[in-house]
This record gives sequence, C-alpha cells and structure tokens, in this order.
Amino acid sequence: MHIDLSGKTALVSGSTSGIGYAIASGLAGSGATVVINGRTQAAVDKAIAKITATYPKARLQGHAGDLGTAAGCDALFAAVPTVDILVNNLGIFAQQDFFEIPDSEWTRFFEINVMSGVRLSRAYLPGMVERDWGRVVFISSESGLNIPPAMIHYGFTKTANLSVARGLAKRVAGTGVTVNSVLPGPTMSEGVRAMLDASAKKAGTSIDEAGVAFVKSKRPSSILQRPATVDEVANMVVYVCSLQASATTGAALRVDGGTVDTIA
Repeated sequence: MHIDLSGKTALVSGSTSGIGYAIASGLAGSGATVVINGRTQAAVDKAIAKITATYPKARLQGHAGDLGTAAGCDALFAAVPTVDILVNNLGIFAQQDFFEIPDSEWTRFFEINVMSGVRLSRAYLPGMVERDWGRVVFISSESGLNIPPAMIHYGFTKTANLSVARGLAKRVAGTGVTVNSVLPGPTMSEGVRAMLDASAKKAGTSIDEAGVAFVKSKRPSSILQRPATVDEVANMVVYVCSLQASATTGAALRVDGGTVDTIA
C-alpha cells in the first residue's frame, strides 16, 4: 500500500516531540504539507529542521502557540484557516494521587487534553464538510478505557476524547470526512523516558529495560510486553489519515500492544 497525501494540508497539535512529532514526520513523508505546532518558536524550528533532514522535500509550516487556551486556538485558525487533516495530539500526563489533585489541575488537564481538540475541530471541520473530504484524529489512550489509579485525571480526559470523536463522526455522517480515535498504550516518548529515568537509575538499568519492567508491572495484560515506539503509533495515524482509510470512521483504533483485554 502506497500512501500519498500530496496536495493535502495536515495540522498536528503538539508536534515538536514525542508521538506528535512522529505523526507529523510520517505525514510529511507521505507528501502532505504539515503544520508543526509547539509552544515556542525554538521548539517548532528544531522540529522542522529534523523533519527536513529526513525528508528534504518536505513541505512544512510552523506555528508557535499554546493550544491549551481558546486564544491560542483562535490565533492558529487565523494564521492557518484551512486544513484537510487535523490530528488532535496535544496532551499532558502526570502521576498524582486522586486525593491530592486540586480543582485547578483537573481544569488544566481538561483544557489541554480535551478542549484543544474540541476547539480545533469546531474551527476546521466545517471547511472539510464543505469540501467533502477530511480526516480528524483524536489521540486518546488505552488509559481512557483502563483508567490508571495513579492518573485518574488523565484517564478521564482520554475517555472524553473517545466520546467527542465518536459524536463528531456521527455529526458529519454521510460526508467525505472521517473522525476517529487512536489509542496508544505505553509508548517510549520523551515524556515517558523522563518519567522512567528515576526508576531506571534506582534499579541500575537502562531506560528501555525500565520501560519493559513498567509495562510488565503496571500493564500486565499487555500482549506486546514492551512499550511501543512513537513510530509504531504514528504508522496507524498516518494510515487513518490516508485516502485508503475512507471507510474507517467513528472508530477507536488501538495501538496498545493488546493491553485492553477484549476481543472487540
């Protein structure tokens, strides 16, 4: 299968590192013009330089801004009024006991992990429907189904992503626009590596070995028995954004290594 997204413009929120960067790189390698987003211009410029080094003919555009705010989303839409592909990847996570999470932290997680995708979808979906072609993907998580007791505030936002995506797929039913969710399991992004650093040093192991130990202890239902790579997650997202995925919509597509223990 050859995925060709030439002539399409894609926006990936939070795409200067981790899964978002891998998705942006994969879309650029498939021929799409990709809008790279991060909070600082330096991070955006660095990501663009890295993708260009891999794909010298890549068509890239940068936008620095905080999409965890309504003003940040409005500014992006004003600068980039039309996209064909929207990947709502922006998200944060942290381990914190439920009884120690203040209201402000619940609100912060909701604004960044949920409302960024709501606002961007509300801005860009009407144009996709008018043109009768578009792809919207929400990056959820297996934690939206297997709510982690140490990250309840994170898990609830990822469940919300699933609800919004499914509802939007129904809202644009019968058009050439698809809306889907992709659910990664534990993935070796920069953020996860940073989280595992302390445990790796304490155990005297590498971060990769700490990642395997984390999956086996915290996600024992995993069939893969290791964290995924960011590219393994990105491969699914690029496919869902392709012309070939035209009959896939309203779906929650798992790249979780079999962590969610269900045959459905």
